[in-house]
Amino acid sequence: MRYMLLIYNNLALYESWSEEDRQALFAEVDTIMTELRQTGELVDTAGLADPSVTRTVRVREGVVTTTDGPFAESKEQFAGYLTVDCDTPERAEEIAGRWPDARYFAMEVRPVMHSSGDEM
Repeated sequence: MRYMLLIYNNLALYESWSEEDRQALFAEVDTIMTELRQTGELVDTAGLADPSVTRTVRVREGVVTTTDGPFAESKEQFAGYLTVDCDTPERAEEIAGRWPDARYFAMEVRPVMHSSGDEM
């Protein structure tokens, strides 16, 4: 089963850390990514551009509106994702729990549906 691990973080907090602390966090991410490549569980991953270049599109009563930035009520923003192919949801949760952002912000684990939608 494929799971999308949604990474949430706060850029302002990262920027307040020392270079040494940031490098330690990135080294931890590299360790996890190496493991996932070796086990074949990593399907895809990407970081997202800064929220300042994000656009939000909504359609209300047939009218399309576009606004700057993501619509979030907190300082935490959706920052990137990993897609993993795991045997169990518990394994996906284990991976998310090891991701450094889970300690400071949040990781969301969501099954990726097949075109049939049988997962619902």
